[in-house]
Amino acid sequence: RDLARFLADVHGTVLVVGCGLLHELDVAPPSIPPPAQFKAKVLAFFKALGRSPFVMHLGAHVAALGFRFTRATTRYSFEPQDALSKMAELGPLIATTWHGQHFMIHVARPSKRPFSVMISRHRDGELNALVAQKLGANIIRGSGGARQDMHRKGAVSASREVLRALQEGSSIVMTADVPKTARKAGLGIIAMAQHSGCPIVPIAVVSRRRRDFTSWDQMSLPLPFTRGRVIVGTPIFVAHDADPATQEAKRMQLEGELNRIHLQAYTQTGRPHPAFSNAGTGQARP
Repeated sequence: RDLARFLADVHGTVLVVGCGLLHELDVAPPSIPPPAQFKAKVLAFFKALGRSPFVMHLGAHVAALGFRFTRATTRYSFEPQDALSKMAELGPLIATTWHGQHFMIHVARPSKRPFSVMISRHRDGELNALVAQKLGANIIRGSGGARQDMHRKGAVSASREVLRALQEGSSIVMTADVPKTARKAGLGIIAMAQHSGCPIVPIAVVSRRRRDFTSWDQMSLPLPFTRGRVIVGTPIFVAHDADPATQEAKRMQLEGELNRIHLQAYTQTGRPHPAFSNAGTGQARP
């Protein structure tokens, strides 16, 4: 965008100077698009360029290298200290966190445990899928949302793939909240735990040194050379015969546990996150 603004300014300056010279020479100026139109064309060009397969794969490669470098230069402490071994003892599980807090969740992966990541079919999810692949994950495309959107977003087919992966011994990583509804757990993850019999494990992986954004999910981008905190919450099991009231209770339990561990983790880094309350309730700010 900065490059587009610069080019637009240059275009405007050349246009003014050129038209002045043509006026002095009594020559009719050529038909040139105004600066605003030129700027829009430049932005459209860079937007299309950013969606090209080559640029997407290059960006994913750079991002994966960045996340590996961040992990290598961050001193993570775990709670509980044997969190990874306890997760391994659970067998296949559904690891989950919030949108915007997911970038370093692979830090909490038990060694040699296969895992798959569920990522939205939306075009914005394409880069996330490529990065996750380069970090060693299998990819399942699909997401939740409104009931009328289930087939369009691939939730039905993705759910089948998730259940198959869990049955084959692979753990699943997914965000608990659906897109554009930050820090409100959906029922989709509860249904997956119910049908698979596998536990949901809430996870918070946070850093003291980071960049916080004002996006809908108040995303946090971890930076290298810092201290990090990993908290693995209480596993949540959902009975196969759970009725709607029980499912809703489990959904609220998951929501509260994710908020609690993120609040605690950020507080322990010494730099609280603006998305989470410091009132000690574990509830996210509206």
